[in-house]
Amino acid sequence: MPRVSQDQLDARRREILTGARTCFARHGYEGATVRRLEEEIGLSRGAIFHHFRDKDSLFLAVAEDDAATMVATVAQHGLVQVMRDLLARTEPDVTGWLGSQLEVSRRLRTDPEFAKRWAARSEAVAAATRERLQRQLEAGVLRADVPIGILAQFLELAYDGLVLHLATGRPVQDLEAVLNLVEAAVRRQ
Repeated sequence: MPRVSQDQLDARRREILTGARTCFARHGYEGATVRRLEEEIGLSRGAIFHHFRDKDSLFLAVAEDDAATMVATVAQHGLVQVMRDLLARTEPDVTGWLGSQLEVSRRLRTDPEFAKRWAARSEAVAAATRERLQRQLEAGVLRADVPIGILAQFLELAYDGLVLHLATGRPVQDLEAVLNLVEAAVRRQ
């Protein structure tokens, strides 16, 4: 029997996460049955659950993957860049991503165990935002008259508003100008 390389395992895992993200976005957590996951991913339940313990672990992996991508972008380019990247996404990528964000939000409100496990991921995004703002302050490009914690909350609220705006299917016209305004609001004048 031939050995499977780590690259092949990683590629299969990414394939599963991509299909699962779409399935969770389309059907919600409860509606993403194992049968639907199999159809969307194009693999058997055995192949899927060889990589993930159960559906809950699979959903958490999708959400963690999205959060890790977000933390990396925030750390390097800031939260406004995450918002710009969100605007630049195309269907079905944006639908899948938004669906998992909304499902995370729902589960944070309704599933205390999930909320407890998710707290570290939320803090990672918040910490990356604060650290990025601190570096910008030290570089002299960030306004100094408002505490970093307040600026971080402002950016997080703008991000949450953008996610809601896109999730409800509202028009995306002029949102780049809105993001320019958000960015200008935190910059030194």
